Amino acid sequence: MEIPFSAGSSFHEYLESQLILRDLSEKQKTLGEHILGNIDEDGYLRRELSNIVDDLAFQQNVTTTEEELDEVLAIIQDLEPAGVGARTLRECLLLQIVKRDQSAPEVELSYKILDQYFEEFSKRHYDKIVSRLNITEKELKSAIDEILKLSPKPGSAFGDTYSKSAQQIIPDFILELSEDGFDLHLNSRNLPELRLSRSYNEMLQTYSREKGNKKEMKDAVQFVKQKIDSAKWFIDAIKQRQNTLLLTMNAILKYQEEYFIDGDETKLKPMILKDVAEMTGLDISTISRVANSKYIQTHFGIFPLKFFFSEGLQTDSGEEVSTREIKRILQDCIDNEKKRRPLTDEKLTDILQGKGYQIARRTVAKYREQLNIPVARLRKEI
Repeated sequence: MEIPFSAGSSFHEYLESQLILRDLSEKQKTLGEHILGNIDEDGYLRRELSNIVDDLAFQQNVTTTEEELDEVLAIIQDLEPAGVGARTLRECLLLQIVKRDQSAPEVELSYKILDQYFEEFSKRHYDKIVSRLNITEKELKSAIDEILKLSPKPGSAFGDTYSKSAQQIIPDFILELSEDGFDLHLNSRNLPELRLSRSYNEMLQTYSREKGNKKEMKDAVQFVKQKIDSAKWFIDAIKQRQNTLLLTMNAILKYQEEYFIDGDETKLKPMILKDVAEMTGLDISTISRVANSKYIQTHFGIFPLKFFFSEGLQTDSGEEVSTREIKRILQDCIDNEKKRRPLTDEKLTDILQGKGYQIARRTVAKYREQLNIPVARLRKEI
């Protein structure tokens, strides 16, 4: 009985299926197919038309001009999803906004902002836009709301639907908390118990009992013995690996015991690879390999082992705290800031220093970037 499976066309196949429905000459079809081949997964044409002219001449012996390519590109830019074939973010947004109802005042204003004041908009210099267009902040906010409905990557949504599959994480460790304390064990669900094949042992015994000094018999005994020794070595290596994993994770558990009780990030202590290496007697490189790409399942979620490592920072009282706690405070401050006047790095530094954390402005900027939070000017809203 056949098992049905789902399948979808790729982003480029979707574009090609639309292009063949257009009334094009044979040459235009060739040019169009080549342009589609240069459109990336986000829906952008990143290659210059002058370079595509050269590509067609050398690769397909097709002579064309930038003007001819521009005509075909205009047809491609009329395909779905809106914005496909754009060469810049500004062009991508303009291609989308022109397909909206231009009779709506906010849509007309959105087009004007993207067309004439895109640099000011991207840098969030809203005061300049209000002044130059002689509009109110309310009108500007309506126009910005329209722009925010547009997609900066028109091809990405199609790719997410058909191309990308969800990643499944299988934890390497399982930690359970009971009244008796912690119970840590390896997740051996997908790891079968390794045993030496009985037939090999019997084979070795049989060959060893055979009398005679035939070379063939000696070679057979040597071959079987070599295979048995290799199997034993492999089983021992697996057991050693499991012992190393448990030894390392137990050290992390002991070091971060307060955190593992309820998962409160403020209870995470500063911890580096060297700390765990000293506790276990293992080399730092070994700890690094264990911490890389390994996960633990706890009663409050699944986490990568790298999550528990962080540098330390001293407070005014001399107490050492994890940089993760500093980042959490930064995130809370930015989440609760007034978006019309976002907190600058200097203001954030003053807040942290007021809470007793000895930190420099450049360090605040580094942590903000690690949290993927833009500068204050780019967080400004009306």
